[in-house]
This record gives sequence, structure tokens and C-alpha cells, in this order.
Amino acid sequence: MADRFLPSLSLAAAVALVGAWAADAAYAELTWPMRLSAMTIIVALTAAGVAWGRRRAGQREMALRRRIEFLTAAPPDSLESESFPDFHPRDEWRTTLIQTRDCLKALAARNIYLEQARGRAEIRARRLEDEVRRVSDVLTNFSDPVLAVDAYDEVVLANDSARRMFGLEGESAEKRMLAQLEHCEALVELLNETRRHKSAVQRCTEMPWTGDDGVSRTYQVTCRTLATAEPEENDSARGAVAVLQDISPQKAIQKRNAEFVSSVSHEMKTPLTSIKAYVELLADGDAEDEATREEFLGVITNQTTRLQRLIDNLLNLARIEAGVVSVDKKPQSLNGLLEEAAEVVRPAAERKQIKLQCELSPLYLGVLVDRDMLHQSAINLLSNAVKYTPEGGMVTLRSRLDDGQAVFEVSDTGVGLAPEDCEKVFEKFYRVKKDQSMAPGTGLGLPLAKHIVEDVHGGALTVESVLGQGSTFRAALPLVGEMEK
Repeated sequence: MADRFLPSLSLAAAVALVGAWAADAAYAELTWPMRLSAMTIIVALTAAGVAWGRRRAGQREMALRRRIEFLTAAPPDSLESESFPDFHPRDEWRTTLIQTRDCLKALAARNIYLEQARGRAEIRARRLEDEVRRVSDVLTNFSDPVLAVDAYDEVVLANDSARRMFGLEGESAEKRMLAQLEHCEALVELLNETRRHKSAVQRCTEMPWTGDDGVSRTYQVTCRTLATAEPEENDSARGAVAVLQDISPQKAIQKRNAEFVSSVSHEMKTPLTSIKAYVELLADGDAEDEATREEFLGVITNQTTRLQRLIDNLLNLARIEAGVVSVDKKPQSLNGLLEEAAEVVRPAAERKQIKLQCELSPLYLGVLVDRDMLHQSAINLLSNAVKYTPEGGMVTLRSRLDDGQAVFEVSDTGVGLAPEDCEKVFEKFYRVKKDQSMAPGTGLGLPLAKHIVEDVHGGALTVESVLGQGSTFRAALPLVGEMEK
């Protein structure tokens, strides 16, 4: 308290001295008691004025402090209604406080906006993070190799398939330059060609590739300019991404289809050529007698029958493979069906003096089959055995119950098959070259039999053979009870 009033007393004393000096100068006739009284009154009035001024200043200071504390602690929405009643409208502090309040309100509004923007940015960041994670997971598990390079020939992205294919395992793909990729000159050239275009382009090509396992594959490479790559103003180089799709299965199918068409054309051309030649002979009158004409007509009939049989087999194969064949499955006795097939083939076997022996199981082997189709399959197997068994040989037809399946076998003492022929004998039009002179054929009997047993009836048809000793074709079919399970 003394510290606060000392300045006031000093000021009062100074004012009193000045007043006394002025009074002394103005009223020289006043006595000293009167002068002392005047000075006392002046000092008291001055002290009272100073004290009142200090009190008033303290009140304003307290009010100002309360307003400042209110501004700093109050929520932004309460600042709107604050009018600062403690201050005179002309008080300079009121103006300052109003400006401060407005500034705080603006800062509060800005802070709210920034908080909302930050919330939205965090949501977008999380979404982008989730999207990047999903894209990364997709690329990582993508079976096709994906490789991306930037404008500086650096690999910036390679999924696991690409890392394995181009030898990038064990180190960061980003450390490799495009030209350092292993055995992929065609891919490097395609990427460079794509990157040289200023506008977005897409290039496709087929690329042969031999992996570390020695297996040759064919890839369809699709290169596209990276949309995020922005080239420099004076530089036309851009980034590019390449996706490699293994089209080896499609290529193999195309090759097989081409071979199939070629084989069909060849098989059809042979009988058509004979038919055309003998028709021309008949038309030119070269058959002068009835016997010659009968001979020519017999050749034409045989070739026509061969052509008809080829067409029928092709149609049956196509229907089975397409799944549109009409199948009428009923419970049948396998032994009865096999006996009928053996009787159909027996005349051909007798003409070659081949013994056709049946060793059928004494058990009833019930199978759910299409009788006509399985009958045709058995005839094909028996006919094939008779064709490739020399005169005086033997063909044996067996049936038995084996591990819950009905099995029938056709064994012969014929020329047999080499291991490589066993792998291809069920392919369409495949015929063993060394045995083609033994019997005519189209190479469709065994493939048709296999389709009937496996695709139509859910069984299995296999072959075991020893070259020069004979072959055994084994067909396994599910029993009626097993199929119902």
C-alpha cells in the first residue's frame, strides 16, 4: 500500500509547494498560519484527487483484466454477445477489446474451419491409404507380372511375379535400371518405345520367354504410358507400365486346333480323292465291262463309308466335348454289354485267325451307363486290338470288380506301343507311324472311347503296353450304388 501511495504524496507535496509559492507571490500580506493552512488544504485536495484517480485507474485495470481473462477463456460462441458494459463507449480500451474480440472470433472460426479441413484430410488420407493397401495386395497376389518404370529408366514397381520372372528377388526393385533386367530385350525395347511418345499410348506384342525351369512360354505384353508421369518441358521421356499375360495355354489350343483342322482335312481328302478319281473313270467310260464297273463302285462305296464314319466320329466327339450330347443312362449289366460288343468284333478277328477270348466276372457288375455309347466304346477298343494284332494272335476281354469299381480290360498280343506313343495314343488323329500300314483308320476311335468313358460316364481309361509284346486298355466305371452316393 505504501508503494502505491508514495507517488501520490510526492505529487501532493509538489503541488502544495507550487501552490504555496503561488500564494506567497499573490498574497504577500497573508500570515504564515494562513499560508500553512492553505498549503495543507492544497495538499489534502491534491492527495484526495490523486487517490481518487488511482482508485479509478485500479478499477479500470481490474475491469480490463477481467475482460481480457474472459476473452482468453470464453468459448467462441459466447464472444458474440459480449458488449463490455464496464467501459464507456468512448473508452479507448473498449475499442481495443472489441478489436481483440473480433480478432479472436475470426481466429476461432478459422480454427474451426481448419479442424474440419483436417478431419476431412484425415478421412481422405485413410481412404487413400486403404486404397493403396488394396492395390498393393492385388498387385502382390496378381499372377501376371507387372512392371513399371519412370522417366529415368528406373524400375519403380514390380510385383512378386515380375520379381521372380526378371530376377529381382532378394533386393529392392527400385535399385535396378531398366537395361539391367535379365533376358528381356524385347520388353525393354517395347517400354522404351512406349515412353518416347508425348501422349498416352498403348502398345501390345507377344514375347517368347524361357524361364529358369527351361519351359518356354509365350506372353502377351501390354505397355501403357503412366498417367502420373509428367515429363519435363524439354524432355519427351515418360514412365510406362507393362503387364505380361501368359498366353501359352491359348497358343497351345490354337496349335492343336490348327493341327486338328489339318488332320481332318487330310483324312477327308484321301477318300474324297479316291471317290473323285473313280467317278471320273466311270464318267470317261474307262469301265468297259460290268465287273470293272462293280469294282469301281465298290471302291467308291468303301471310301464313302469311310468318310461317313469319319464325319460321325467327329460329330460325336464335338457333341461330347461341347456337353450337348444326348445321354440316356440306365442301369446295365456290364458283362452283357461286353458280350454283345465281342460278338460284333468276332468276325473280323476270325478273318485274321485271331482268338477272341472272354474272361468275364461271375459277379453281376451293374453300371449306370448309356448303353449305345458304352457299347461303341467297347467295340472301338476291341477293334483296335484286332487291327494291331498279327494273324494267329490273341485278344482277351476281361471284367472284374476292383475297389468299388467295375473294370473291363482289352488285352492283345499285338505290336505294342512305345512309352511316348502311350502318352499320345488318345489324341485325335494320332496314329503310330510304324503301324499305319497294318490297318486303315482315322485316329479317332481311341479318343472317342476315352471321351465316352471319362467325360460321359465319369470313369477312367488308361493303357499299359510293352513294345513288341502287346497292349492292355483298362476302363474303370463306377458301380450303380457308388454313383448314387
